[in-house]
Amino acid sequence: MTIKQDSVVTIHYTLKDDSGEIIDESAPDHPLTYLHGRGNLIPGLERELQGKQAGDKLNVAIAPADGYGDYDDALVQRIPRRALKGVSSVKPGMQLRTQTEHGPRTVVVTRVTGDIVTVDGNHPLAGKKLNFEVEIAGVRDATAEELQHGHVHGPGGHHH
Repeated sequence: MTIKQDSVVTIHYTLKDDSGEIIDESAPDHPLTYLHGRGNLIPGLERELQGKQAGDKLNVAIAPADGYGDYDDALVQRIPRRALKGVSSVKPGMQLRTQTEHGPRTVVVTRVTGDIVTVDGNHPLAGKKLNFEVEIAGVRDATAEELQHGHVHGPGGHHH
């Protein structure tokens, strides 16, 4: 069975940056299971997996535009510390939830200088080329309930 819109796909993967450092990987006994064609993976990886089948192995390089987007300097902001109500100790690396005109967003504190806090709303992988090694472990048709919910149920899926 080949991967197509609304297939339930199980993959083992390793994600590396351009220097070969592992960014993320599936655990050997816990592959990733997802509903294909529903935006559950980055667009570039879904496109590469389309039409493949169980047992296939592939190495793909995904450009930022087909991954987490290009790095956007406009998402880096300097704000006064007093604007962070209820946050007592602000340190670089902290993640904060903030309301934006596009809805809630997670930002990372990148610098604290005196009374000014610099936050970055870019995804940590924005602007990076993503190098995936993927092995397709299984492909099946989705159930009616999975199609209705837009995600996988059962082992490896959303509801355990």
